[in-house]
Amino acid sequence: MKKTILFVAALFLLLVSMTSPIGNINIPNPFKPKSVSLSFNYLRQDGPGSNQYAVWVENEKGEVVKTLFVTSFTTKGRLREGEQLVRGYVKRPACVPTWVEHAHPELLSDQDLDAFTGATPRSGNQTFKWDFKDAYGMPVPNGKYTIYLEATLFNESSVLYAHEFMIPGKRAKKTLTAQAGGNDQSHRKMVSDVKVRLR
Repeated sequence: MKKTILFVAALFLLLVSMTSPIGNINIPNPFKPKSVSLSFNYLRQDGPGSNQYAVWVENEKGEVVKTLFVTSFTTKGRLREGEQLVRGYVKRPACVPTWVEHAHPELLSDQDLDAFTGATPRSGNQTFKWDFKDAYGMPVPNGKYTIYLEATLFNESSVLYAHEFMIPGKRAKKTLTAQAGGNDQSHRKMVSDVKVRLR
């Protein structure tokens, strides 16, 4: 009796695998990440020329797949009396220059920018999550991706964090180190303890 049950079960699995369009049974893998998150400690700085940052994802071709967040001065500028409103990255080219170069915000409408623009936050932990979908809400193809955090510390000085990962991939957690740019790193504590987690 037991042999008959085992034979029927094996035959059923064989038939299902033969009729499956990919040749096997698609069983969800509980260990395969469904998102990647980037978190860091943010310490708001005093004075102008600081407190700007951007978080975004690129594919292996270096194309921006999705921008997760950019501070509002960078994209919208700040209206002062007697001045015309100009986007921050135009008025102050040192504002997250890598993101500006890669994302081409000059080609985006104000409505497009609103989708990922936010006010400069208060000091504290900041977390941004990407669900493996592009700016239009469509799942991205499998491949190699990089998540970035760029912060303008003070005037021309900045830091850039990057982490490369695969889709599909394995669950992981990593603390990142920065590539620093500019001579004045006096506002270095603006961003610290940057971590990436795939889960």
